[in-house]
Amino acid sequence: MKRYIVGLGEVLWDMLPEGKKLGGAPSNFAYHAGQFLGSDNTIAVSALGNDALAEETIESLKCQNLNFLMPRVEYPTGTVQVSLDQYGVPTYDIKENVAWDNIPLTDEIKEIAKNCRAVCFGSLAQRNVVSRSTINSFLDLTSQDCIKIFDINLRQNFYSKEVIEHALHRCNILKINDEELITIGRLFEFQDLDLRSECKMLLKTYNLDMLVLTCGVNGSYVFCGDEMSFQETPQVNVADTVGAGDSFTGTFCASILSGKNFRTAHAAAVKISAFVCTQKGAMPKIPEELKKV
Repeated sequence: MKRYIVGLGEVLWDMLPEGKKLGGAPSNFAYHAGQFLGSDNTIAVSALGNDALAEETIESLKCQNLNFLMPRVEYPTGTVQVSLDQYGVPTYDIKENVAWDNIPLTDEIKEIAKNCRAVCFGSLAQRNVVSRSTINSFLDLTSQDCIKIFDINLRQNFYSKEVIEHALHRCNILKINDEELITIGRLFEFQDLDLRSECKMLLKTYNLDMLVLTCGVNGSYVFCGDEMSFQETPQVNVADTVGAGDSFTGTFCASILSGKNFRTAHAAAVKISAFVCTQKGAMPKIPEELKKV
């Protein structure tokens, strides 16, 4: 069986001011990784309801040429009301008790896990015990060499110290932004540490291969062992930032899987996420010239 790069967790519709667009970090991640590694090699795993939005989801995923495995469940397909401020930065009202809260562990999902080359998962999809159990079972079934990226994705109050710490023990790459890092520092009672020192402590405490820290307009870092990469954030005309972080993660993962070192992968991720910020929605097509590292 083909070894897939998997986005695992929530699939939902971002209800943007100009209309709805398909989103959710796992689908965004899989889509962007697929633009580098080929869409046949990536897949989004989640769950859908038995409703009109589910049918629209399927059509949209097909239009984006994105593989998906999304069993139907007796809950509505997920939606998020997205509001953008004057700088294009989103805030989210994420509806609860929806399909992606209840991802079942099917035989097909188990097979994907056993043949998974890399998987990206977050904390949001673990807010409900059903999907949390499926995600943890999926991780248990992956091979020793599988890249497991925990894109922490703190939203509203849908997280806990227990869930985050469990995920930190299960991943080998952590992706986090500066605001989330401050929250983690409070939760874990890291005293008097600056952001970089906190990153190094997380890297060591949880035996991570890499830690990716994004700081918006203030640049981004990748910590790998005793080494560090810093990249400035390019200045662009921002349309919105929806999906920019997921494009960063997808590009970074694809570059690492292609044999690039972490510094080269970091530079590619910054370039692609900056482009995504100039486009509306989370899944714009990346121009071929930007894919050249």
